[in-house]
Amino acid sequence: MVKHHATRFAIGFTGVIALLVAGPTAAYAAPGNDDFTVATVIGEIPYSTTVDTSGATSDPTDPTGCANNGSVWFRYTPTSNTRLRVDTFGSDYDTVLSAWSGEQGSLTQLGCNDDTNGTQSQISFTGTAGTTYYFMVGICCGDGSAGGGSLRFTIDEFQTAANDSFANALPVGALPYSNLQDLATATTEDGEPSSCFTAPHTVWYSYTPTTSGSVMASTNPTDPGIAIYTGSSLSSLSEVACRRQFTYSPVTFQVQAGTTYLFRVGANRASKVTFWLQYPPGPTVDFSFNERAPNSFDTVYFWASAKDPAGKEIDSYTWDFGDGTTSTTAYASHRFTSDGDYTVQLTARTVDGRAATASRVIAVRTHDVSIVRMTVPSTTRVGQTVGVTVNVQNTRYEETVEVRLHRSGPSGYQYLGEVTQLVPMKEQGKTTPFSFTYTVTPDDQAAERSPSWRWPSLSRTGTRSWQTTS
Repeated sequence: MVKHHATRFAIGFTGVIALLVAGPTAAYAAPGNDDFTVATVIGEIPYSTTVDTSGATSDPTDPTGCANNGSVWFRYTPTSNTRLRVDTFGSDYDTVLSAWSGEQGSLTQLGCNDDTNGTQSQISFTGTAGTTYYFMVGICCGDGSAGGGSLRFTIDEFQTAANDSFANALPVGALPYSNLQDLATATTEDGEPSSCFTAPHTVWYSYTPTTSGSVMASTNPTDPGIAIYTGSSLSSLSEVACRRQFTYSPVTFQVQAGTTYLFRVGANRASKVTFWLQYPPGPTVDFSFNERAPNSFDTVYFWASAKDPAGKEIDSYTWDFGDGTTSTTAYASHRFTSDGDYTVQLTARTVDGRAATASRVIAVRTHDVSIVRMTVPSTTRVGQTVGVTVNVQNTRYEETVEVRLHRSGPSGYQYLGEVTQLVPMKEQGKTTPFSFTYTVTPDDQAAERSPSWRWPSLSRTGTRSWQTTS
């Protein structure tokens, strides 16, 4: 049939009317296997063919349990029991593939798949000798008006993964354990649970621990789903834990000695996957604090940092400050009441009981360095060089001390110089002198008084500083 688009008129701003008429559009012929009754018969496998499905239609008798828009049909009867894999890889449009058994009008769906490989589809199942299987390929996600295209249809038999079924779950030995499987050879079986994810490619593992505790299951790549069960058959499984596809974090759970755990690992895409089962490591723990050189008068603030690589939450924190005191908050504060070297420990514990500890040695030193006396002349004259002595007392630790001397004038304080020297620890009342010289100026005479001395500033080299002024 020749189709014409409707005539359209466009009126331009000059008042000219333009008449646009589309030319005839070629109609596509329906492919030879457009209906169930004319399904392409497949004699031997492996089999592969390319079909132009641009003119494919939907027959009223086509089943509706999977996309049937613009559908074409194939059929195959195996002569022996075998594993069959059917796909549309290489097609140039978005396909939906389904498999059926039975008679027209009462077909039983064996599988329906879309987007196993980008926009193409794949189904795998066990074929029984003498049973005829029907395969329908439809157009994805529309009403079929967009048409099909070049369909590449392939069917082949293959050997499944050794642990493809629940009954053939691969036993896990001593931990840590790892195993690589190609999910392209994996299928699902009738009655397989869905748990928190469904996938057309699944494999099974079993593990019976000899001791109770925590174990961690993970995969590489990280996107497959992992479901853990107990039970002796598919129909009696009880779920222990489950990770959805594309969740990425490992699954950590408690096991009981002597109990068998079943692991179902699955993905939408057929790819190689490594399954790991191991004892989970402890959390990573560290902490920081604000005072790098605290004294016995300082309050030291502590911040905990902890993370569990096994994906569990940190349940508790315990601080031991090394002086007989503790705390159980993530962010703690503490004052060490006497000098000493204290080993501070932080222990973080996960909800399943795994723990790790970080420790630091904090040196607490209280420095007692002070200016106790300054000796200056009582009378002076212009041009006279006088001496100024600053007496520093140190009662705790040997210190390197710097003293800076200033004098006051009309424009503020004037810097005169500085002296740095080692000040040993001395008994109370004994001091170390710091000596300065100063030459009296006419400005001092104009002030009609001796210079007004500012008590010098005092600092302990490399640490803190003190300042005392008169």
